[in-house]
Amino acid sequence: MPFTTLTPRMVQAEVAPGGTLFSQRGAMLAYRGDVRFTPSITGGQGGVMSMIGRRVAGEATPLMTVEGQGTVMFGHGGHHVEVIDLAGDTLYVESDRLLAFDGSLRQGTMFMGSQGGVMGMVRGQVTGQGLFTTTLEGHGSAAVMAHGGVIQLPITAGRPVHVDPQAYVAHRGDVRNKLSTALGWRDMVGRGSGEAFQLELSGNGTVYVQASEEKL
Repeated sequence: MPFTTLTPRMVQAEVAPGGTLFSQRGAMLAYRGDVRFTPSITGGQGGVMSMIGRRVAGEATPLMTVEGQGTVMFGHGGHHVEVIDLAGDTLYVESDRLLAFDGSLRQGTMFMGSQGGVMGMVRGQVTGQGLFTTTLEGHGSAAVMAHGGVIQLPITAGRPVHVDPQAYVAHRGDVRNKLSTALGWRDMVGRGSGEAFQLELSGNGTVYVQASEEKL
């Protein structure tokens, strides 16, 4: 069930019998037809472990399951909405930036420190962002939110991309991430995002960057 972009801040999805969508609570703007919205305990096909990951990451509100037959329009807080289509690959996206996604996608949770080592674990404390990133894998579409629009930057072998951690939205491909800083541990404590902190993404893939550092 692909998403159709209506405006830069609103997308539309067709819900068919037997199909399922998941959305962030409060993301539904309007709908037509016989559509049902119920809280999702496990949040997609990730099962209980995805739920535990979201709880540890501080997500107190479950996703909403969208079923039935009709048309649903999604948006949230006037934020820019970007539609990303997956064809068997995996998308890594900040959980609070995930607006809605196809129920056919397998959802999981990746601990950022698993790729970035100790500095990856520090990332959440330094920048105010969570330590967990949602993974979506399979064939389908996802709608993500951002401030001020989104650009896609290619990541190629030997040419890593450095992104302000709070400007990071999502990435896909065979990509590794780590947080680097030009400051020592004493200087780093209590500081936020900026040139002193860089999220380094290396490998082959794409990173989605928002136009503003403002947190959602």
